[in-house]
Amino acid sequence: MSILSKEKVKLNAAAHDKFEAIRIAGQLLVDAGHAAPAYVDKMIEREQTLSTYMGGGLAIPHGTKDSKELIRSTGLSIVQFPQGVDFGDGELAHLVIGIAAAGDDHLEILTNVAMICSDDENLERIVNAASEDEMIAIFEGGLES
Repeated sequence: MSILSKEKVKLNAAAHDKFEAIRIAGQLLVDAGHAAPAYVDKMIEREQTLSTYMGGGLAIPHGTKDSKELIRSTGLSIVQFPQGVDFGDGELAHLVIGIAAAGDDHLEILTNVAMICSDDENLERIVNAASEDEMIAIFEGGLES
């Protein structure tokens, strides 16, 4: 099972708040078989204690430390919010990347995603991506180990 696939990319999404945005990203991981449904609740729980907003229009929600047993395999979901979602203090996330990382993959994936998204040109391409294939192409170069 690949870390990222078309089924885990959602373009032009809308959410009322950050928790709905996180549920959308988490559900894509659950639907793809990467995590049990309870993992989405752990993603919400983490957000309630520590914001996963990274700056630059990017949020990377993931589960709490005690959610590891809910993860079946490593996967990534990408949800594009053209209107943005308020992640607190008026910080708008236009891109929400859900992560379910098995074993010790977590830090490596977070680092790779952060590196891809820290490039302003990449971030602009991601926020404006018009197809799932276009979105995956941007990430695949940086996710291959």
